[in-house]
Amino acid sequence: MAGNSIALKEEGNRRFQRGDFTAAEALYSQAILADPKNPALYTNRALARLRLELWDGVVADCTACLDRSPDNMKAHYYLSQAELQLRDYDNAVDHCRRAHALCVALDDKSLTQITSHMLECKRARWADKEKRRAREVAPLEAELVELLEEKKQKAVAEAVAEAAAEGGGNGDGDGDETVKAEIAAEYDAKISTLRELVTLARGATSETARRKVPDWAIDDITFGILVDPVVTKTGKSYERAAIMEHLRRQKTDPLTREPLTVADLRPNLGLQAACEEFLDENGWAVDW
Repeated sequence: MAGNSIALKEEGNRRFQRGDFTAAEALYSQAILADPKNPALYTNRALARLRLELWDGVVADCTACLDRSPDNMKAHYYLSQAELQLRDYDNAVDHCRRAHALCVALDDKSLTQITSHMLECKRARWADKEKRRAREVAPLEAELVELLEEKKQKAVAEAVAEAAAEGGGNGDGDGDETVKAEIAAEYDAKISTLRELVTLARGATSETARRKVPDWAIDDITFGILVDPVVTKTGKSYERAAIMEHLRRQKTDPLTREPLTVADLRPNLGLQAACEEFLDENGWAVDW
């Protein structure tokens, strides 16, 4: 049965390379029937299903693969891609982070793609949170404005009644109008302040304030936001995927030109945490 599975997989690979993803998916399915314990067959079919946009099928295949091989980098990566399409943003980020860690450990050439996907997941998660916040804030704003308007009307009515009582029922018309205007102005100011606070909560501040990315969060090779920074022996930090790609071509620091190897790189956990915090609070920055 295993031999038959290998033949089916190889034919599936040939069909996949020709772009016939439907045929490839069917062949991988037959291979799985012949050898259901082989985790690689599930990731092969998951990739074909990614191309066919069969997101639930991708999730099922990757889950089956991870049941058999929990540290399968491809399964975590493909699963993250499907979860992103299914709008399961938290899990998409979590599985992409796991894929990234495994990719680093394996020194796999997919690191740049996975790093880019991580930013895509975070951007999508931020956008979803922004939409949720907008949907929550709008009715809340309307409700609070309505309450303030009701309080304004009540305060005006009470002030007029109090003035009439003090005047023995012969209130000064001009005085009543002055009181009404003062109370209305007070509550109108409160409503205006409320609307300003809601606007700020939506992030509608000046473009400069909202779009300022700190220099320490920017990679000097790709000029993108740092996701997995590593520090060199000179104290300079780079995005891991970018510096490792550079070191495949030449063994020098891209800025100082001093000799540099992969062994000289160390994770910059403090900078990584700072960048993650910045992205959590400023999701727009992944588009910077």
